[in-house]
Amino acid sequence: MPHEISPVSDRANSVVIVGAGIVGMSAAYFLSQAGWRVTVLDQGAPASGATGAADGAVSVASKKAGPLMTLAVAGAQFYQDLCDAGVLDGEFVRRLTYVVATEPNELPVLDRHATQLREAGVTLRALSKAERDQALGSLAPTTRAAIEVQGDGHAIGYKVVERFRRIGGFAVKRNVAVQGLWRQAGKVAGVETEQGIERADAVLVAAGRGSAAFLDVADVIRPRKGQLIITERGEGIVPRFPGPLMSCRYLISKGSQPGGDAPAGRSFGLVIDPLQTGQFLIGGTREDSADGSQTDIEAVRRLLQEAVELVPALARLRVLRVFAGIRAATRDGLPIVGRLSAHENVWIATGFEGDGICLGPLMGRVSQQLISGAHVNVDISALNPARFRAEAAA
Repeated sequence: MPHEISPVSDRANSVVIVGAGIVGMSAAYFLSQAGWRVTVLDQGAPASGATGAADGAVSVASKKAGPLMTLAVAGAQFYQDLCDAGVLDGEFVRRLTYVVATEPNELPVLDRHATQLREAGVTLRALSKAERDQALGSLAPTTRAAIEVQGDGHAIGYKVVERFRRIGGFAVKRNVAVQGLWRQAGKVAGVETEQGIERADAVLVAAGRGSAAFLDVADVIRPRKGQLIITERGEGIVPRFPGPLMSCRYLISKGSQPGGDAPAGRSFGLVIDPLQTGQFLIGGTREDSADGSQTDIEAVRRLLQEAVELVPALARLRVLRVFAGIRAATRDGLPIVGRLSAHENVWIATGFEGDGICLGPLMGRVSQQLISGAHVNVDISALNPARFRAEAAA
């Protein structure tokens, strides 16, 4: 994707962005580069929400076929483009992902997912047992099949946010709670905050769960909690593998593939990610809960049990940290990106759930293109916020 930035419109030149996560800060960077005067407001600090609690996966391998998989392919490539352009150099690394089947009923899930990835243009290969043993020697011998997915990557969300802040030349105001849109002469002319009015020609809402207050349809954005585990370093204990291991159960828990019998409101899907520090990240849960501060022993026990069943050597490592975060999910599982139809100068980009790191820079660029009135390089028609109004009217 080209890195050209469309110039600011003659009719407008200031924008307020509500939310300093990866989407909002990416949009701030691109808008600033296009000549807009940008102010970012956050009720806390940059990357203090879902972006700061994310696992860093820029993953195509985990996506559901359709708009999300297509956008993920473009999102991973856009990271590479930004690295090549010197914008995010050092903040993104390409890597492989291994999707693994361990039970007989997971084999058709793996086959179906591999077909869908290939149809989306993703390069992958099925691994023979000998190839699995060579690349992933620490897997349990009961492993039935695995595919190697190319084109994935890793980026630490808060580092990407800080890079955009440092090079962007825009203002970021912390600890400012936005109370709503501010109108003058019948038109949105900024936002109301607890500290006063922040005037702007355009407004972008990228506030995660906080974006719900700006929608005119109820129960669209929902909190979804995830619990993750960090182990001690495994050098000399657990043989390294060159990329994250993703169980087919993860695809089922995320809704990328049908199947499973997870209880309503809580599901488990296993990913084991070898971190650059030598530690392992093990996750995770998907829970309909707004309590992001609490972890629980049952979730940790189950995740560790499944991790050890897949990679037995992990049983020799200690757990150093368990944490949780809240992501903004939507009713239909797709993000919300586009102009709010009730206003000619208010846009929204939210509801990315666990895909915010993968799609963040791309959606920031898309937001800049939308606000500038420029051509949008990717198809975001399925993300239009108007779909919920149409659904409510039906």
